Amino acid sequence: MSFIIGIDIGGSTTKIVGLRDGKITGAAMVRASDPLTSAYGAFGRFLADSGMQLHEIDRVMCTGVGSSFLKEDIYGIPTEKVDEFRAIGLGGRYISGLDHCIVVSMGTGTALTHVCGDQISYINGSGVGGGTILGLCSKMLGTRSYEHIAELAMRGNAEAVDLTIGDITRSQLANMNNKTTASNFGKVSDEATDADFAMGVINMVFQTVGIFAMMAAREHKADSIVLTGTLSRMEAAKPVIVALEELYGVHYIVPEHSEFCTAIGAALYGERK
Repeated sequence: MSFIIGIDIGGSTTKIVGLRDGKITGAAMVRASDPLTSAYGAFGRFLADSGMQLHEIDRVMCTGVGSSFLKEDIYGIPTEKVDEFRAIGLGGRYISGLDHCIVVSMGTGTALTHVCGDQISYINGSGVGGGTILGLCSKMLGTRSYEHIAELAMRGNAEAVDLTIGDITRSQLANMNNKTTASNFGKVSDEATDADFAMGVINMVFQTVGIFAMMAAREHKADSIVLTGTLSRMEAAKPVIVALEELYGVHYIVPEHSEFCTAIGAALYGERK
Protein backbone atom coordinates (compact mmCIF):
# COMPACT_ATOMS: atom_id res chain seq x y z
CA MET A 1 0.00 0.00 0.00
CA SER A 2 1.47 3.34 -1.07
CA PHE A 3 1.43 6.38 1.19
CA ILE A 4 1.52 9.78 -0.50
CA ILE A 5 1.90 13.21 1.10
CA GLY A 6 0.31 16.21 -0.64
CA ILE A 7 1.48 19.71 0.30
CA ASP A 8 -0.10 22.97 -0.84
CA ILE A 9 2.29 25.86 -0.14
CA GLY A 10 0.23 29.03 -0.46
CA GLY A 11 0.87 32.72 0.01
CA SER A 12 0.13 32.70 3.73
CA THR A 13 -0.72 29.13 4.76
CA THR A 14 0.53 25.64 3.98
CA LYS A 15 -1.75 22.60 4.04
CA ILE A 16 -0.65 18.99 4.12
CA VAL A 17 -2.60 15.73 3.77
CA GLY A 18 -1.75 12.05 3.83
CA LEU A 19 -3.32 9.71 1.31
CA ARG A 20 -3.24 5.92 1.47
CA ASP A 21 -4.93 4.05 -1.37
CA GLY A 22 -7.21 6.97 -2.15
CA LYS A 23 -8.29 7.62 1.43
CA ILE A 24 -7.33 10.64 3.55
CA THR A 25 -5.48 9.57 6.67
CA GLY A 26 -4.78 12.96 8.20
CA ALA A 27 -4.36 16.68 7.53
CA ALA A 28 -2.66 19.71 9.05
CA MET A 29 -2.28 23.43 8.40
CA VAL A 30 0.33 26.01 9.43
CA ARG A 31 0.67 29.74 8.85
CA ALA A 32 4.07 31.23 8.02
CA SER A 33 5.30 33.95 5.68
CA ASP A 34 8.34 31.97 4.52
CA PRO A 35 7.36 29.11 2.16
CA LEU A 36 10.16 26.74 3.15
CA THR A 37 9.59 27.28 6.86
CA SER A 38 5.89 26.75 6.28
CA ALA A 39 6.39 23.54 4.28
CA TYR A 40 8.76 21.92 6.76
CA GLY A 41 6.61 23.12 9.67
CA ALA A 42 3.52 21.51 8.15
CA PHE A 43 5.46 18.32 7.49
CA GLY A 44 6.68 18.17 11.08
CA ARG A 45 3.20 18.78 12.48
CA PHE A 46 1.72 16.07 10.27
CA LEU A 47 4.32 13.52 11.42
CA ALA A 48 3.79 14.45 15.07
CA ASP A 49 0.00 14.23 14.81
CA SER A 50 -0.07 11.00 12.80
CA GLY A 51 2.78 9.19 14.52
CA MET A 52 4.19 8.22 11.11
CA GLN A 53 7.86 7.65 10.38
CA LEU A 54 9.70 9.08 7.37
CA HIS A 55 10.44 5.63 5.93
CA GLU A 56 6.70 4.93 5.66
CA ILE A 57 6.18 7.73 3.12
CA ASP A 58 6.61 6.78 -0.54
CA ARG A 59 6.37 10.17 -2.22
CA VAL A 60 5.76 13.86 -1.51
CA MET A 61 3.74 15.88 -4.04
CA CYS A 62 4.00 19.66 -3.74
CA THR A 63 1.91 22.39 -5.33
CA GLY A 64 0.98 26.02 -4.76
CA VAL A 65 2.87 29.24 -5.44
CA GLY A 66 5.41 28.53 -2.70
CA SER A 67 6.43 25.17 -4.15
CA SER A 68 8.77 27.01 -6.55
CA PHE A 69 11.09 27.62 -3.59
CA LEU A 70 11.63 23.88 -3.06
CA LYS A 71 14.86 22.84 -4.78
CA GLU A 72 15.42 19.39 -3.27
CA ASP A 73 13.66 16.34 -1.86
CA ILE A 74 12.03 16.86 1.53
CA TYR A 75 13.91 14.80 4.14
CA GLY A 76 15.29 12.65 1.33
CA ILE A 77 11.82 11.45 0.27
CA PRO A 78 11.18 11.59 -3.52
CA THR A 79 9.50 14.98 -3.99
CA GLU A 80 7.70 16.18 -7.12
CA LYS A 81 5.78 19.29 -8.12
CA VAL A 82 2.22 19.31 -9.42
CA ASP A 83 0.54 21.99 -11.52
CA GLU A 84 -1.62 23.93 -9.05
CA PHE A 85 -4.69 24.22 -11.26
CA ARG A 86 -4.70 20.50 -11.96
CA ALA A 87 -4.42 19.85 -8.22
CA ILE A 88 -7.38 22.18 -7.57
CA GLY A 89 -9.51 20.32 -10.10
CA LEU A 90 -8.54 16.83 -8.93
CA GLY A 91 -9.09 17.75 -5.30
CA GLY A 92 -12.42 19.46 -5.98
CA ARG A 93 -13.74 16.46 -7.89
CA TYR A 94 -12.62 14.10 -5.11
CA ILE A 95 -14.12 15.96 -2.15
CA SER A 96 -17.37 16.88 -3.94
CA GLY A 97 -17.94 13.59 -5.76
CA LEU A 98 -18.97 15.60 -8.84
CA ASP A 99 -17.72 14.88 -12.36
CA HIS A 100 -18.91 18.21 -13.76
CA CYS A 101 -18.49 21.41 -11.77
CA ILE A 102 -16.62 24.66 -11.32
CA VAL A 103 -14.01 24.44 -8.56
CA VAL A 104 -13.15 27.73 -6.86
CA SER A 105 -9.93 27.91 -4.86
CA MET A 106 -10.22 30.77 -2.37
CA GLY A 107 -6.80 31.56 -0.97
CA THR A 108 -4.82 34.79 -0.93
CA GLY A 109 -6.34 35.33 -4.38
CA THR A 110 -8.90 33.23 -6.23
CA ALA A 111 -8.57 30.66 -9.03
CA LEU A 112 -11.33 28.91 -11.00
CA THR A 113 -11.08 25.55 -12.76
CA HIS A 114 -13.59 23.63 -14.85
CA VAL A 115 -13.93 19.90 -14.17
CA CYS A 116 -15.63 17.69 -16.75
CA GLY A 117 -14.77 14.06 -16.09
CA ASP A 118 -11.01 13.63 -16.49
CA GLN A 119 -10.71 16.95 -18.28
CA ILE A 120 -9.55 19.74 -15.98
CA SER A 121 -8.93 23.24 -17.33
CA TYR A 122 -8.02 26.56 -15.78
CA ILE A 123 -10.67 29.23 -16.45
CA ASN A 124 -9.36 32.40 -14.87
CA GLY A 125 -8.48 34.02 -11.58
CA SER A 126 -8.95 37.14 -9.51
CA GLY A 127 -6.86 39.18 -7.11
CA VAL A 128 -9.88 39.31 -4.80
CA GLY A 129 -9.60 36.78 -1.98
CA GLY A 130 -8.22 36.28 1.49
CA GLY A 131 -5.48 38.82 0.90
CA THR A 132 -8.16 41.42 0.17
CA ILE A 133 -9.85 40.71 3.50
CA LEU A 134 -6.60 40.93 5.46
CA GLY A 135 -5.39 44.06 3.67
CA LEU A 136 -8.64 46.02 4.02
CA CYS A 137 -9.18 44.96 7.63
CA SER A 138 -5.61 45.92 8.46
CA LYS A 139 -6.37 49.52 7.48
CA MET A 140 -10.00 49.67 8.57
CA LEU A 141 -9.83 47.68 11.80
CA GLY A 142 -6.14 47.59 12.69
CA THR A 143 -5.89 43.79 12.55
CA ARG A 144 -4.51 41.19 10.14
CA SER A 145 -5.63 38.26 12.28
CA TYR A 146 -7.84 35.95 10.21
CA GLU A 147 -9.36 34.47 13.36
CA HIS A 148 -10.16 37.89 14.86
CA ILE A 149 -11.75 39.14 11.64
CA ALA A 150 -13.85 35.98 11.32
CA GLU A 151 -15.01 36.30 14.94
CA LEU A 152 -15.85 39.99 14.53
CA ALA A 153 -17.87 39.35 11.37
CA MET A 154 -20.09 36.84 13.16
CA ARG A 155 -21.41 39.75 15.25
CA GLY A 156 -21.62 42.22 12.37
CA ASN A 157 -24.34 43.32 9.97
CA ALA A 158 -23.34 44.23 6.39
CA GLU A 159 -26.51 46.31 6.01
CA ALA A 160 -24.96 48.85 8.39
CA VAL A 161 -22.35 49.68 5.73
CA ASP A 162 -23.83 48.48 2.41
CA LEU A 163 -26.44 50.27 0.34
CA THR A 164 -29.25 47.83 -0.50
CA ILE A 165 -31.92 47.77 -3.19
CA GLY A 166 -34.48 48.58 -0.49
CA ASP A 167 -32.57 51.78 0.36
CA ILE A 168 -32.91 53.20 -3.14
CA THR A 169 -36.27 52.00 -4.46
CA ARG A 170 -39.64 50.68 -3.38
CA SER A 171 -40.12 48.93 -6.72
CA GLN A 172 -39.35 45.28 -7.41
CA LEU A 173 -36.21 44.98 -9.56
CA ALA A 174 -36.11 41.71 -11.52
CA ASN A 175 -35.63 38.84 -9.03
CA MET A 176 -33.76 40.92 -6.44
CA ASN A 177 -35.19 41.33 -2.96
CA ASN A 178 -34.87 44.49 -0.86
CA LYS A 179 -31.77 43.21 0.94
CA THR A 180 -29.76 42.64 -2.25
CA THR A 181 -26.60 44.76 -2.23
CA ALA A 182 -26.72 47.80 -4.50
CA SER A 183 -23.34 49.20 -3.43
CA ASN A 184 -20.75 47.68 -1.11
CA PHE A 185 -19.85 50.24 1.58
CA GLY A 186 -22.26 52.69 -0.03
CA LYS A 187 -24.07 53.43 3.27
CA VAL A 188 -21.41 53.69 5.95
CA SER A 189 -22.89 55.34 9.02
CA ASP A 190 -21.30 56.73 12.19
CA GLU A 191 -23.08 53.97 14.10
CA ALA A 192 -21.36 51.19 12.15
CA THR A 193 -19.20 49.03 14.42
CA ASP A 194 -15.94 47.18 13.75
CA ALA A 195 -18.00 44.01 13.51
CA ASP A 196 -20.16 45.63 10.80
CA PHE A 197 -17.07 46.65 8.83
CA ALA A 198 -15.62 43.12 9.12
CA MET A 199 -18.87 41.62 7.85
CA GLY A 200 -19.01 44.22 5.08
CA VAL A 201 -15.55 43.23 3.82
CA ILE A 202 -16.38 39.52 3.89
CA ASN A 203 -19.71 40.18 2.19
CA MET A 204 -17.99 42.14 -0.61
CA VAL A 205 -15.29 39.51 -1.20
CA PHE A 206 -17.70 36.55 -1.23
CA GLN A 207 -20.19 38.38 -3.46
CA THR A 208 -17.41 39.22 -5.92
CA VAL A 209 -16.02 35.69 -6.00
CA GLY A 210 -19.50 34.14 -6.01
CA ILE A 211 -20.68 36.19 -8.99
CA PHE A 212 -17.41 35.54 -10.79
CA ALA A 213 -17.92 31.78 -10.29
CA MET A 214 -21.60 31.96 -11.27
CA MET A 215 -20.69 33.49 -14.62
CA ALA A 216 -18.13 30.73 -15.21
CA ALA A 217 -20.71 28.07 -14.32
CA ARG A 218 -23.20 29.48 -16.83
CA GLU A 219 -20.52 29.67 -19.52
CA HIS A 220 -19.53 26.02 -18.99
CA LYS A 221 -23.11 24.81 -18.33
CA ALA A 222 -22.22 23.50 -14.87
CA ASP A 223 -24.92 23.29 -12.20
CA SER A 224 -22.61 23.24 -9.18
CA ILE A 225 -19.82 25.44 -7.84
CA VAL A 226 -17.43 23.83 -5.35
CA LEU A 227 -15.90 26.34 -2.93
CA THR A 228 -12.50 25.35 -1.56
CA GLY A 229 -9.57 26.90 0.28
CA THR A 230 -9.24 28.42 3.72
CA LEU A 231 -11.94 31.04 3.12
CA SER A 232 -14.51 28.38 2.25
CA ARG A 233 -14.76 27.44 5.95
CA MET A 234 -15.59 30.98 7.11
CA GLU A 235 -18.82 30.73 9.09
CA ALA A 236 -19.80 34.38 8.59
CA ALA A 237 -19.90 33.88 4.81
CA LYS A 238 -22.66 31.24 4.87
CA PRO A 239 -25.56 33.75 4.65
CA VAL A 240 -23.81 35.44 1.72
CA ILE A 241 -23.57 32.11 -0.13
CA VAL A 242 -27.25 31.33 0.56
CA ALA A 243 -28.28 34.76 -0.77
CA LEU A 244 -26.24 34.20 -3.95
CA GLU A 245 -27.92 30.82 -4.48
CA GLU A 246 -31.37 32.39 -4.17
CA LEU A 247 -30.47 35.28 -6.46
CA TYR A 248 -28.76 33.36 -9.27
CA GLY A 249 -30.20 29.85 -9.01
CA VAL A 250 -26.84 28.09 -8.83
CA HIS A 251 -25.67 25.56 -6.25
CA TYR A 252 -22.61 26.41 -4.13
CA ILE A 253 -21.06 23.47 -2.28
CA VAL A 254 -18.56 23.51 0.59
CA PRO A 255 -17.55 19.84 1.02
CA GLU A 256 -15.75 18.26 3.94
CA HIS A 257 -11.98 18.91 3.76
CA SER A 258 -12.58 21.88 1.43
CA GLU A 259 -9.69 23.82 2.98
CA PHE A 260 -7.31 20.99 2.02
CA CYS A 261 -8.62 20.57 -1.53
CA THR A 262 -5.44 21.52 -3.42
CA ALA A 263 -3.17 19.42 -1.19
CA ILE A 264 -5.53 16.47 -1.69
CA GLY A 265 -5.39 17.00 -5.44
CA ALA A 266 -1.58 16.98 -5.38
CA ALA A 267 -1.57 13.69 -3.46
CA LEU A 268 -4.11 12.17 -5.85
CA TYR A 269 -1.89 13.09 -8.78
CA GLY A 270 0.95 11.26 -7.03
CA GLU A 271 -1.17 8.13 -6.66
CA ARG A 272 -1.80 8.08 -10.40
CA LYS A 273 1.89 7.85 -11.21
